[in-house]
Amino acid sequence: MLHRRTFLVAAAILAVSCSAGAAEPLRPSRMGAAPPLALATPAGGRIDLARLRGKVVLVNFWATWCAPCVEEMPALARLRTRLSSRGFEVLAVNQGEMPARVEAFVERTGLDLPILMDRDKAAAKAWKVRALPTTFVIDAAGRIRLSAEGELDTGEALEAAIVPLLPREAPSRASR
Repeated sequence: MLHRRTFLVAAAILAVSCSAGAAEPLRPSRMGAAPPLALATPAGGRIDLARLRGKVVLVNFWATWCAPCVEEMPALARLRTRLSSRGFEVLAVNQGEMPARVEAFVERTGLDLPILMDRDKAAAKAWKVRALPTTFVIDAAGRIRLSAEGELDTGEALEAAIVPLLPREAPSRASR
């Protein structure tokens, strides 16, 4: 009986940790101001969300072992390429993995996204991330406007949800 209960608890944790199933559309969020997010990159640099004020930023919490996370990464990179000139950025926040593992993943997949390392998962806790992947869209004023928990619907609806939030004019160099 104890073994069965342990198995069921482990299965439930796994299901919550890496959501599977139908892709989730971005939904309006009531979280308010985005929590601070300033983390190291795998190469040792540092990225601070506060320095991106004036841009719309999609923040995606992910891990290399999470199949839905890995599947949505190419679509997020393409979206970043299409919308970057309009004041849009994507930050991929890796959860708890070693930088060498993440760098190997990026090299193997050719992923072209800014990667941040949340080794101790403190950022995920501050952002109230309960499952991977989890995605937030931050407006130009620093407020969380949209979010999705679980695999993101990366179809046309994703871009359609983000475009209305983009600045009317691309941010100047001074605001980057």
